[in-house]
Amino acid sequence: MSNAARFWDKRAEKYAVRPVYDQHTYEKKLEMTRAYFRQDSEVLEMGCGTGSTALAHASHIRHILATDISPEMIRIARAKAADGGVDNVTFEARAVAGHDIKPSFYDVIMAHNLLHLLEEPKAAMVAAHRGLKPGGVYVTSTACVGDMSWYFRMMVLVGHVFKLFPPVQVFTHTQLKQEMIEVGFQIEKEWLPKKNAAVFIIASKR
Repeated sequence: MSNAARFWDKRAEKYAVRPVYDQHTYEKKLEMTRAYFRQDSEVLEMGCGTGSTALAHASHIRHILATDISPEMIRIARAKAADGGVDNVTFEARAVAGHDIKPSFYDVIMAHNLLHLLEEPKAAMVAAHRGLKPGGVYVTSTACVGDMSWYFRMMVLVGHVFKLFPPVQVFTHTQLKQEMIEVGFQIEKEWLPKKNAAVFIIASKR
């Protein structure tokens, strides 16, 4: 098991019961994403955590494959799906690098609060681009730490030193968009709810 998987396994139970920090922003992101759904949509979510977003979207599409590096997160997500009677979400413990994504298969691929936690975020974007159908969309929420206030950047550094946070990649909103464009995406929508928040981007496969 990787260090990242162990890190999140230890925090899964607390993560599962932690309330959404900004419910209004979260609901708006759900609404913006659903504008790209159809009842027959095939969706992939990488870094699904304990499954809240996948389960919230389940009734709007045909099927979601939701994955996370943490087996404990996935265990909790499966229990939530069973408790809610949701049968069109498949939860699998899988690292992003371990995905064998079917080419041109998915209508929507989501990666929320994930790219800044990866050693090679661009590789994940390339994999998502390959897995999307032409015209499919990539939906992300990403902490662009390079644009955040100095004290947020300091918190990230100190938190990593004391093992409160996993390693975090530092890049700006502009750098993130540029890498998406280089991969072959076209930016459709971008939204920064407030300073120091994650940037929400919807990009289409050209």
